[in-house]
Amino acid sequence: MNMFCYQCQETLKNEGCTVNGICGKKADTANLQDLLIYVLKGVAVYAEKAKELGVKDNDSAIFIARGLFSTVTNVNFDNQRFEKMIKEAFDVRDKVKAGFEEVYENKYGREFNGELTEAASWYSEDKAEFYKKGQEVGVLSTKDETIRSLRELLTYGLKGIAAYTDHALILDETDEEVFSFLQEGMAATVDDSLSADGLISMVMKAGEVAVKAMAVLDRANTGHYGSPEPTEINIGVNDRPGILISGHDLKDMEELLKQTEGTGVDVYTHGEMLPANTYPAFKKYKHFVGNYGNAWWKQNEEFEKFNGPVLMTTNCLVPPKDSYKDRVYTTGLVGFSGVKHIEDRKDGGEKDFTGIIEHAKRCKPPFEIESGAIPGGFAHQAVLSVADKVVEAVKKGTIKRFVVMAGCDGRHKTRSYYTELAQNLPEDTIILTAGCAKYRYNKLDLGDIDGIPRLLDAGQCNDSYSLLVIAQKLAEAMEIDDINELPISYDIAWYEQKAVAVLLALLYLGVKGIRLGPTLPAFISEGVLKVLVDNFDIKGISTVKEDIEAMLAGE
Repeated sequence: MNMFCYQCQETLKNEGCTVNGICGKKADTANLQDLLIYVLKGVAVYAEKAKELGVKDNDSAIFIARGLFSTVTNVNFDNQRFEKMIKEAFDVRDKVKAGFEEVYENKYGREFNGELTEAASWYSEDKAEFYKKGQEVGVLSTKDETIRSLRELLTYGLKGIAAYTDHALILDETDEEVFSFLQEGMAATVDDSLSADGLISMVMKAGEVAVKAMAVLDRANTGHYGSPEPTEINIGVNDRPGILISGHDLKDMEELLKQTEGTGVDVYTHGEMLPANTYPAFKKYKHFVGNYGNAWWKQNEEFEKFNGPVLMTTNCLVPPKDSYKDRVYTTGLVGFSGVKHIEDRKDGGEKDFTGIIEHAKRCKPPFEIESGAIPGGFAHQAVLSVADKVVEAVKKGTIKRFVVMAGCDGRHKTRSYYTELAQNLPEDTIILTAGCAKYRYNKLDLGDIDGIPRLLDAGQCNDSYSLLVIAQKLAEAMEIDDINELPISYDIAWYEQKAVAVLLALLYLGVKGIRLGPTLPAFISEGVLKVLVDNFDIKGISTVKEDIEAMLAGE
């Protein structure tokens, strides 16, 4: 076994990738990621010891967030970047350790000599040892299946929280509670004294903190760029060269639009960047054309046809084909060997997109793959502005049910289920969505109910927070105490770890009866699944017909 990874929905046979990742991740990269996670746990252990003495270290929490985010599926495939980050992790751990030991010695008058997990001490300067150690400390190093499952569920929830935290940090929004939990949660995954019940409590706390992290990011995005507005988003093309920007980073979007203004180069969004079209701050740019293409997994075909350069700001990057690899640029935490990387901001300045802009000028305009427009911009402020109209429609019976179909898209053929579900839901139902799962149905003509579109797209996966707010506010308006009494069903598609954070957020809020597909996570053991079923009635998907009948019956 060269590696073991089962953190995404497409893991081999829904069991685990052991030779290479289905995502395109090589075994050596997987081992480096496992080692980085391991050392980050050691950082967290010392950060927790320091907190016991009243010392907070936000810098280490920020480093943990960035390190975790870099290991999310389809973010970074670059071994050199991971080797560098592991070395940085040693330095961060040493700094936190030194700070803790100094305070400890001052307080107790003696050196600290307690025993801590090996993750708090392992060190090597030999890169070959990095790969070997990574194989030893990965997922399967926890032998007990239930404990392993809970540790991984917690870790993947933390990865999602870390991603949202990094997005918000870039826009100078932070939260002490989120920072603290990144340290607490990571330390918990190497705490052998924690029982299954203790880990379940930590997993539920991860859901609570995920809600907080999404709220912080929502505040950051809307504070800088305004609240998303209902918008018809163009999916056609112009006859000028263009840059395609994918991912989730809105500050990258802002700076790219500024730097391309007046250059003769247009800007198009792709994948999870689609919702950028709905923010007021970006609408002033006349060279911002619209969205090109679909969900992340079609990029091998669509990046080819775009003709111009592509900027990847976060996940999800599919290993690029040689035919267009020279047109792919990465930035932030994204990395791929042999692909040009745009460096981070320095001293409060902007990123320099000159290289990709000049590249675009030499390229042909995009090949048109479709035309028309799709709706977006139905985040919580837009929906709540017509809440009285929505509530009235529910009371009149013209809206019988809401179906939350948020989450991720992917390559599985079984994901046609979500398209068929959208097509077959009764005309008195409304779909609430966020994330790239919407690409399965956002180009269908689903019509409206009394002027309310039957598809309400709240935005990126992190904008699932909007769906939580909408549900809570509807409950208040309808004077319902239990959120499960609302006429809302949850049919969530998942792929990577941010979706895990969203799921944990829903569980923390007490939502029951969630359908999760197209497969249940491989990292959920039978014992852990039983806990989720018994406490939250979580379930897999069935047939479209059976699931629609059950949802309409409130099941």
